[in-house]
Amino acid sequence: MTLDVLYFAWLRERIGQPRERIDTDAATVRELIADLAARDDWHAAAFADLAAVRCAVDQQLADLDASLAGVREVAFFPPMTGG
Repeated sequence: MTLDVLYFAWLRERIGQPRERIDTDAATVRELIADLAARDDWHAAAFADLAAVRCAVDQQLADLDASLAGVREVAFFPPMTGG
């Protein structure tokens, strides 16, 4: 499947781009992260600490075990804080 992957904040800085379109066989977000981290050192550095990564699947917050079936977009960003 083809996905649009978006990166925000320090993830974008580590990877060096705000978005990319990829082809993947990943079934879950966690598998997608493994595929991305295996691409190069920049992706590996961005996803080195999964506790510091949150995601949204088709603009809905999701956990790392969320299915990618029928998904068009996955976004990655650091944890949010409020105040």
